[in-house]
Parts: sequence; structure tokens; C-alpha cells
Amino acid sequence: MKGKTAEVTRRLFLKGAAALAAAPYIIPATALGGEGRAAPSERIVMGGIGIGGRGTHDLRMLMRNPEVQFVAVADPRKDNRERAKAAIDKQNGNEDCKTYIDLRELLARKGIDAVLIATGDRWHAVASVWAMRAGKDVFCEKPCSMWIGQGQALRDTAKQFGRIYQAGTQRRSEEPFVFAMELARTGKLGKLHTMTAHIMAQLSEKREFPAEPEPPKEEFNWDLYLGPAPWRPYNKAYRNWHWHYDLHGGGIPEWGSHTIDMCQWANDTDNSGPIEYEFPNNDTGEGFTARYANGVKLVLKGGNVFPGSCGIKFEGSEGWAECSDGHNTTFSPESLAGERAQIIKEYKERTGRALDHYRNFLDCVKSRKPSVAPAATAHRSVGACHVANIAMELKRNVKWDPAKEEFPGDEEANKMRSRPYRTPYTV
Repeated sequence: MKGKTAEVTRRLFLKGAAALAAAPYIIPATALGGEGRAAPSERIVMGGIGIGGRGTHDLRMLMRNPEVQFVAVADPRKDNRERAKAAIDKQNGNEDCKTYIDLRELLARKGIDAVLIATGDRWHAVASVWAMRAGKDVFCEKPCSMWIGQGQALRDTAKQFGRIYQAGTQRRSEEPFVFAMELARTGKLGKLHTMTAHIMAQLSEKREFPAEPEPPKEEFNWDLYLGPAPWRPYNKAYRNWHWHYDLHGGGIPEWGSHTIDMCQWANDTDNSGPIEYEFPNNDTGEGFTARYANGVKLVLKGGNVFPGSCGIKFEGSEGWAECSDGHNTTFSPESLAGERAQIIKEYKERTGRALDHYRNFLDCVKSRKPSVAPAATAHRSVGACHVANIAMELKRNVKWDPAKEEFPGDEEANKMRSRPYRTPYTV
């Protein structure tokens, strides 16, 4: 396929035929390719939303790929906007990157294929839904939602608009974690009976700080910073949004977005979840247990139970495997060591996935195949965290119906599946 035919096919992949007719694919005149750069017809044009600490890392990792061209960033903080623009302009060799305070202005731009969303937790689902409605594919940091209803809206929007979504659960693309998961999922450990997921044993607090004078909106737009979260007067303490109940998911989703996610995958329950949750009689989540319909037990553990962060352990009738950040997979029996290369080879051949989370997203933007961490899967994994959080708030055991996504006969718990949005930041 050559020339004009190849270009049209490429655009159909990225935008869909209707979008192509309404919004021509635009490449800045300064971006004409060159050594180490993809040709304009192969570019994936991106915008960045909420480019702080983690977002800066994601931006750098995406820009390593020659077909990626960022052209705009949006952030309510001026320092974040300027830092991201400087990095993008340096990469592009110009000063054309456009900055916005309001992400809605970026999403209204034609010619942007995909967005990176690396805001605080409170914005993840709303920004992703808005982006997909605007015809953009989405790479979004975890957790994908703050409550169960948000995750449902995210999943349903991705399906309705046919958008590619990738949650920033990068351990799904790291070989040591994939190896451990495959050992469990394929029966190499015998019948799986227990899974351990590492969490940060701390819950977000419902606390408020006294009002302070707001910074100028150009420097720090407080209203947009809060976004869907309930209004409260400005205080600089909220700039570190972690561990504030309305701004942060808490310690279970903080790492559970990764570790419970890997357990769901290993247990072949990506589209389901535990059916019983047992309150651990503490205020941290340490030792929380849940049970799946197939009898497999999930245990949440904090502290130094693993040599690194975000650890997972799978135990079966014939062996075990575990992994954590910065450490290779350990397992028993030792004879499994000889199967590692073949297991990884078969995984890559079966799925067609690169063991590079950012590369997988870009490949899926082109092919329109689901990513390794699509919206429906991310919703289920984080949803299991949200159910655990509800049990922690109620300080009692709960039962959960994964098919109906409800607490059977438990009106008190069912009311907690959603929270109110602050207008106009709704889905």
C-alpha cells in the first residue's frame, strides 16, 4: 500500500472515517520529519493534561517514540505548564507547543489524536471521559476512578466511542511481573489458592484546612485544580493532594491499582472481582482479605512484606511466585527457571504486545486493538479497591455481586458506590 491510499488508511485507524471528514489531520509546518523522526503521515499527535511529577515521567517516556509529537499541554499550575512546554519545544525543535489553563480548550482542538492524563486522582475519570467524547484516545495514570460509578462511566464511554484507553498500570508490561502472572494463570504453580497484593496501609483522611488567599488564576487556578472534588477554600496544603479523602483514593487503590490488578489478571478475573470482603478490624486495611467465586483468596498486606514496593505473590498447590519493584521474580520450584524464556516468548507471540507499556498504547492507537490495560479491565481492578474501601468505611464485612456490580441486599453499601460531582465537572 503506497502513497495516498496508505495515508487514508492510517487516518482511518487513528480517527475513524467520520472524524477524518470533519477534522483533517494537522501537522505543524515545522514538523517535517528527519533523521530519527517518523514521517508526518505516521505521527501520533498528542496533548498532555496535568503534567506534574509523574506526568513529566510519562511525557518523557512517550516522547522517546519517534512517531509521537506533543503539541499542547493543559494544567491549572503555571509552573507545570511551563516545564512541560519547555520539554516539548526542545523535543520538537521549535516553540510551538500551546499551553492552556483549562483542559477543555485542549480537548476542543482538532488534529490531536490522543492525550496523556496525569492529573491527581480526582480528575482521572472525568478528564478521560471528556477526552474520549472529544474523539481522543487516552493514556491515563491510575487509579482510573475515585468511586465505582465513575469507573462504570469510564468503561461505558470507551465502548460507546470506540476509543483506545490505557491505564498507567505499567507492571502489566514489565517482564518480572508478567512472568509471575503467567506462572499462576497457566497452572505452572498448580491450583491457585492464595494471592497477596501489596498496599499502602493508610486511608485518606476527611480533613480541611483554614482558608488562605488564593494565588492569581494565571499562576494557580484553584477552581480547576479542585475540578470534580467538593469545594473548599484554598490552602497551600492541598497542593500535596495525596491522603485527602476528596482528592485521593487512599492506600488501597494507591498500590492496589497495580497489585490487585495483577492478581485479577493471574486469576483470570479481569472482568469480574471478589464476591466477599472481610473487614480486618483496623483503620489501615492491613490484612484485609477477600474471596473470589472460584475459592481463591486475596490478602492485602502493607509494610515490608516484599523487598520492594507494589509486590505480588501467587501461591498454588505445587509452588509459588512473587515479584516487587526493583527485584526479579522469585519462585518455587526452581525448575521453573528453565521455562522463563519460553513463557515470555509465548506470551508475546500470543498477545502481540511489546513489554513496554507506552509502546503498547501507541501500537493500539494505530491498530485499534485493545490495550493491555483497557478501561473495562482498569475499572474492575480499581473497583475491587473501591469495594474494599467501602468495607473499611462501614467497618464491617460486605458481599459483592460482580455481575450486577452491587452489594446484594445492602442498601447502606450500595449508596456508597457513587459520590456527587461538583458542577460543571461532571460526566
